[in-house]
Amino acid sequence: MTLTKEAKLEIVDKHGRHDGDTGSPEVQIALLTTRINELTEHLRTHPKDHYSRRGLLKLVGRRRRLLDYLKTKDAQRYADLIKRLNIRK
Repeated sequence: MTLTKEAKLEIVDKHGRHDGDTGSPEVQIALLTTRINELTEHLRTHPKDHYSRRGLLKLVGRRRRLLDYLKTKDAQRYADLIKRLNIRK
C-alpha cells in the first residue's frame, strides 16, 4: 500500500521542476494521486474497509486543496498537471 522509495524518486523525477524537488505542488499532487489510485484499487476488493475509505477521502481533500492553490498561482501549470495525471476537474 505504501510507495517504495524507488517509486517516489521516479515520480519526483517525472514531475519535479528541478533535481531533488519534493516540495512543489506538482510533485505533492502526483504523489497523492498515486496513493489515491492504490487505495481505490484496495477498496474495490475490500468494500467494507471504512478506515481506509476515510483515509482516501482525506487524501482527496488534501489533493483538492493543492490543486486549488496551483490553479490560483499558475493556471497553465495546473492545466498541464491535470492532463498529465488524468485527473477529472
